[in-house]
Amino acid sequence: MFFENLETERLYLNNIDKEDRDFIFSQFSDDTVNRYLYDAEPLIDISEADEIIEFYMAPEPRIQNRWIIIRKSDNEKMGTCGFHCWDKKLGRVEAGYDLKEEFWGSGYMMEAMKESINFAKNQMRVNEITACISTENQKSIKLAESLGFVLSDSNTVIFRGKEYPHNIYSLHIEY
Repeated sequence: MFFENLETERLYLNNIDKEDRDFIFSQFSDDTVNRYLYDAEPLIDISEADEIIEFYMAPEPRIQNRWIIIRKSDNEKMGTCGFHCWDKKLGRVEAGYDLKEEFWGSGYMMEAMKESINFAKNQMRVNEITACISTENQKSIKLAESLGFVLSDSNTVIFRGKEYPHNIYSLHIEY
């Protein structure tokens, strides 16, 4: 399997699995988690969690992967991180991440993203990782900048008939 499970000092990053159904539903039906995700409505039915899981469990080779972020000390599932829109020819991929509010401010996402970036560099061999972040999501912007991402572009996402400005942050990887 190309997309392997990862591990850090405090975390397991396990590939999404059908057994994560309840967690995925809980995560993506949570209004706080979904506050800045302007690409889909919050989940309202557990079967929608199955669709997300199936998307990320597509047979390899695939252009997306999602890890469930699990705290080692108690096996608590806290959030997800991963990649989508991997363009192997251009060496680019887009990152995404989310964390339950109760775990904010503890450095968990920084730790998870460092490991996933390391995977992208060493296994996926990308030379650019991008993140499309709502201009209102200051915590995510701060995280991206702390990881070395720099503002590279902007766009507007239309969701529910309203425009939401987003910035594109890019991390260029040197080999």
